[in-house]
Amino acid sequence: MTNGRSGRIAVFGAGAWGTALANLAARGGREPRAETVVTLFARDCDHVAEMQATGVNARRLPGVPLLSNVRPTSDLAEAAADADVILAVVPAQALRGLLESLEPFVAGSKAPIVVCAKGIEHGTGHFLSEVVSEVLPDHPPAVLSGPSFAQDVARGLPTAVALAAADAELAAILAGRLAGPGFRVYSSTDVRGVELGGAAKNVLAIANGVAAGRDLGASAGAALVARGFAELIRFGRAFGAEPATLMGLSGLGDLVLTCTSALSRNFSLGVALGRGQTVAEASARIGLAEGLYTCGVLVDLANAAGVDMPIAKAVDAVLAERITIDEAIAELLARPSKAEGV
Repeated sequence: MTNGRSGRIAVFGAGAWGTALANLAARGGREPRAETVVTLFARDCDHVAEMQATGVNARRLPGVPLLSNVRPTSDLAEAAADADVILAVVPAQALRGLLESLEPFVAGSKAPIVVCAKGIEHGTGHFLSEVVSEVLPDHPPAVLSGPSFAQDVARGLPTAVALAAADAELAAILAGRLAGPGFRVYSSTDVRGVELGGAAKNVLAIANGVAAGRDLGASAGAALVARGFAELIRFGRAFGAEPATLMGLSGLGDLVLTCTSALSRNFSLGVALGRGQTVAEASARIGLAEGLYTCGVLVDLANAAGVDMPIAKAVDAVLAERITIDEAIAELLARPSKAEGV
């Protein structure tokens, strides 16, 4: 990738988060370039035509103008052409398909792929950086994660996230390409820790939403955050994450945000379940909640590694409708007393 004063960044996924990131990238980062061209890819041609005509992504991020150097397109070849950084801002379960479709258009470029989704691939149990390495082995994977809502970032509200790549210099360069006055990006080499925290917190947020929907009180919510974090630490330790990463923005920071805000789809899914809606009813109303798809594979990985994750397992059982919410609460409360710790 180039370190010069010009560059081209391709953003694949024109949802709210992809649009907010496209505007951030278009500003040129900590060291603004003369012209950073950002392509914003969406599959829907009508959606792209609307953005091109109005200069706003009214479907996903209304009221936020696209910067003049953000170029919406539905053409994969055009979107990927000459890009020295690629942001993959699609749902976790769609990442492999996106990368496979990109393969003929990025051959030889070696552009880093920054994964901006939070999850674990359902069919394989692979972390998302592993999916990048499998499909596009010549492109170094990076992961962007942390406590961030698209609306906050788009409005310029103070936000801090982590960006990890195995190579420290690359991580720092990528962080600099995205950082801005209200968007602080900490670089890291702990790819597994950053992506693991982002995946697990979605599952734990569903549990907190259920507690809120059941009106179990603030004390129960705080206990779930604390004990959920203990589960996250145990899981991370088993899969090679650094404890300091999990105690940082992409771990504890994102867990707290997702477990306490109505803007979180995972928390909102839990609230709806706690109030008596079925999984199908809640999903239809709320839209994509990554924790719904991550939960089963997270529990499978935990079981295979001998990691005790009772809250995540309870969420998985409720989502699969193997037990009721009341049964899950009773089972968690009936667990034998133990010394506190991770």
